Amino acid sequence: MPCCLVFLVALLFPRAILVLTWIFNPAFISNAYSMWILPLLGLIFLPMTTLAYAWACTFQSGPASIAGIIVIGLAVLYDLGSAGAGSASKQRAPSQN
Repeated sequence: MPCCLVFLVALLFPRAILVLTWIFNPAFISNAYSMWILPLLGLIFLPMTTLAYAWACTFQSGPASIAGIIVIGLAVLYDLGSAGAGSASKQRAPSQN
């Protein structure tokens, strides 16, 4: 149950989960990324993909495993979908003239 709850919260607030993970469990992020700039860029542009890559590096046999590829691919689609949904809603909003 707690694992499912964390997953649902991560879907809703991926940036918050990434920041909290980086603060309270820095080994999770440092196992996947050797420099601090890559997770920082991931926090800004692709937060769910950054979390998925860290998960694949930490809990799987690497990001090249089948499970790692699937999880990272789904995270990329999620990030691109959420970015596309935001830009689409901006285009549909009526102008405030």
